[in-house]
Amino acid sequence: MHELFHMCTRVALLLGGILLGTTVASAATPPKARSRPRRAAPVVRALPCGDYLSFQVLLDRQGFSVGQIDGKPGVNFTRALAAAQAARNAKATGTADCDAWKALGGGNSEPTTATYTLTQADLKGPFEKLIPRTLAEQAKLPALDYQSPIEAIAERFHASPALIQQLNPGLRMAAGKEIRVPGVTPFDPASKPASDGAGDVTIAVSRDESALRATRADGTIVLFAPVTTGSEHDPLPPGDFKVTGVSWRPVFHYNPDLFWDAKAGDTKATIKAGPNNPVGVVWIALSLEHYGLHGTPEPGHIGHTESHGCVRLTNWDAARLAALVKPGTPVHFQ
Repeated sequence: MHELFHMCTRVALLLGGILLGTTVASAATPPKARSRPRRAAPVVRALPCGDYLSFQVLLDRQGFSVGQIDGKPGVNFTRALAAAQAARNAKATGTADCDAWKALGGGNSEPTTATYTLTQADLKGPFEKLIPRTLAEQAKLPALDYQSPIEAIAERFHASPALIQQLNPGLRMAAGKEIRVPGVTPFDPASKPASDGAGDVTIAVSRDESALRATRADGTIVLFAPVTTGSEHDPLPPGDFKVTGVSWRPVFHYNPDLFWDAKAGDTKATIKAGPNNPVGVVWIALSLEHYGLHGTPEPGHIGHTESHGCVRLTNWDAARLAALVKPGTPVHFQ
């Protein structure tokens, strides 16, 4: 791919105190061994109406993404719920109360969890069990695939691996086994998204809100999703731009000359395609040189971290966005 990929990497800086609950290890960083097991958190947090998992699934189904579904409260959930409330001309409280549950159709919805039967293909992979931290070492891999079956299943159903494990205590991955998953439209990292026929949309990205909106001319929100934007060193530049193209399963060209935090001795490197590629499964190029909208190998960090100037979404939200845009789609950064 061309230079447009150079400004975005998978290196993220966690902002202290922002992440709520237990942090799930990133797809590219195997979790550290623990000396003793931790007691599992409850799968469902009871609310006056519904529960957090059901709220998150209903929001996702209606185009208001919380990012990684984890069954917990958090800033991504609050923002998505507030956006959904505002879209329904209700007070945008972001509070998971009975009024919000009713507005989302919680009492009349299909079950918010579903049963999925594992296949041999789910277990076969291919998987890349060890993904190095450095881009130079990643460039030696034949592909940037998932590291494990549970990571692949979790991403397919927009969930954290921890949630899949909590929904299925004592989970053993075996072909033919039925497991519980969030009841959302499955994401397929191997299938290029087709246009969804939503018509012309405008994309707006808010750095303060860490959110992206795709909106029709009549003001209808087609997609709301949490994003990670620029940092102090690479702030998101405000302005109006346009989509110039969409690349599915791109390779990533690393150029250390374009990164403020590049290490001495770093050299240019080309990282192969895959869901754990530094820009995920899709790159949406913009008329702003070196900038784009793209996926990520670390969905649990979206909305909570900083980037090298570009706009990162979960892979499933990036794929949904790719189905909405085309060359010429307006993009506004604020």
